[in-house]
Amino acid sequence: MILIISGTNRPKSKTLKVAQYYQDYIQKSGESCQILPLTELPADIIVSDLYGQRSDQFKKIQQLVTEADKFIFITPEYNGSIPGVLKVFIDACTFPISFCHKKAALVGISSGRYGNLRGIDHLTGICNYLRMHVLPLKIFLPHIQNEISEENTFVHIETRNAIHEQIDELIHF
Repeated sequence: MILIISGTNRPKSKTLKVAQYYQDYIQKSGESCQILPLTELPADIIVSDLYGQRSDQFKKIQQLVTEADKFIFITPEYNGSIPGVLKVFIDACTFPISFCHKKAALVGISSGRYGNLRGIDHLTGICNYLRMHVLPLKIFLPHIQNEISEENTFVHIETRNAIHEQIDELIHF
């Protein structure tokens, strides 16, 4: 199963719209996938689910992460990197069963011109440390506000083609 991580807890985010686009394409390809929006994390995750503690809410999330064999991390740019909530989520997951030797595709989005290039570099380092196998084809979506429509599709065919290529590679990875 492919688990799509919508890497922010911001309500009604463009990140979630991108995740939904990925989910639609993957399901049309006949693969099993699910979105985990970080808006579903426990509000008090820093005190309830770090350092060996487990809330009932996070136990369900941990089970989902454990069962996944591939991940797509879709993450917006926050101050030149990934959102802190994404790092907290990764830190709260049990090591090594959550991510070790599993496969990951990375997608960066931003309202600026670089599509979270630095954040994806940081996330690549984290994934490598966790001994994940990162798909070399990474997608960067700059000016996301001009790229995705209200109907959750991408305005530019080149963007759609790049996303489809990444998904197809992840499926066969």
